[in-house]
Amino acid sequence: MTVLATIVVLGVLIFVHELGHFWAAKLVGVEVQRFSIGLGPRIWGVKWGETEYVFSLIPLGGYVKMGGMEDEVLEKLEGGNPKEPRVPGPRDFDGKPIWARTLVISAGVIMNMVFAFAIYAGVAGVWGVTEYATTRVGKVYETLVPPGTEAMAEIPIGAELVRVGERVVEDWGDVWGGLAHASPGPLTVDFQNPDGQVVIQIPEDEEDRLRLAAAVSPWISATAGVVTSNSPAEGGGLESGDQILSVGGTPVVNWFDFLEAIKSRPGARVELEVLRDGRELTRAVTLEAQEEEDPVTGETRTVGQIGIYMPLEELVHTRVGPTEALVVGYRDTVGVAGMILGFLRDLVTGNVSPRSVGSIITIGEISGQAAAQGLESFLSFMALFSVNLAILNLLPIPVLDGGHLVFLAIEAVRGGTPLSVEVRLRWSQVGFVVLLGIMVWALSNDFMRLFGM
Repeated sequence: MTVLATIVVLGVLIFVHELGHFWAAKLVGVEVQRFSIGLGPRIWGVKWGETEYVFSLIPLGGYVKMGGMEDEVLEKLEGGNPKEPRVPGPRDFDGKPIWARTLVISAGVIMNMVFAFAIYAGVAGVWGVTEYATTRVGKVYETLVPPGTEAMAEIPIGAELVRVGERVVEDWGDVWGGLAHASPGPLTVDFQNPDGQVVIQIPEDEEDRLRLAAAVSPWISATAGVVTSNSPAEGGGLESGDQILSVGGTPVVNWFDFLEAIKSRPGARVELEVLRDGRELTRAVTLEAQEEEDPVTGETRTVGQIGIYMPLEELVHTRVGPTEALVVGYRDTVGVAGMILGFLRDLVTGNVSPRSVGSIITIGEISGQAAAQGLESFLSFMALFSVNLAILNLLPIPVLDGGHLVFLAIEAVRGGTPLSVEVRLRWSQVGFVVLLGIMVWALSNDFMRLFGM
């Protein structure tokens, strides 16, 4: 399952990326000589029209070879030598204007983003959007509720919301919508277990209403969802499905208790009492210290980090129409892009451990896990990885799309005079070494994790 899932994920996303380059090249009239899935020596191929479609030996990428595109690194991989400067022909890549070449180079990234958007929108349209089935209150962030709605904090943790204004709530989507889309003015919120009600004043400003809805979180059990690779949780022997009973001797009631207990102990070694298959176990975990921005004050603070995602078993699907599915697709694509950019930023600033970077082994493991959870989960992972592939390809490393775009930007600044073949070759060689180093680094992380190092 894992091997097949990995092949499907990499094969489809590489194909989508290279198809973007291919279509854009055809659009601007560039000759496409080869469309390759994989790098290195050719294994199998067929010639159709002017283009040779091939599978190559190294399954870690692909390329579209165009007339006049002096991709020296790929030529060296294939055993050739860089070409000398020449007069470009009318259908050569380097004979096209800068805007056309920029479109061709950017098209792979654009296709990956469009693919992710289509998958997220399709998943929402077919399965619906996920909401928490519960109507129990898990936490109210008092510092986030806008003026006039402070009474929301009086609702006991664990109480079940039954009505928000005139809306009877059946899942958390109803709760969120009842608060975010309520008309300005008085609003009664009824709850049970224990029974009671509060009256709040819905603000006029839409942003304040959204802030109110975000300040009230659903009840989430203190159960380990996905345990991330190379994390303190994995090193401490925690497993997906473990119910967390206490942290450092302090009992935890729900996910928010657990999260607060972890964040308050950066870098500490703590004992976690967990319930697994009906047995109580003790697991010692050394938490990482991580810098994060306080959502209220905006100040940077140091918090504990364990590497566990919240459980997903408590989610249900709510059907949406085509228009809302498109909105969900856009929202999820942008959200994942922001998450990946944030990870790269934290990696550079040291807020995330370099051990967090994984290789094809990690990709394979996650692909297999996603496939085992069903088609919806597998497609969602493909969409996430497609955004990841797009962003990584934009890094300004020669031999990646971002590096080629840097060369084109330099050419534009120089009034249309490109860098010499020799200069581009030297930088491409540097970029290839950097890329190889990143691959070795990622593989090393995975091997150390596999051998418990």
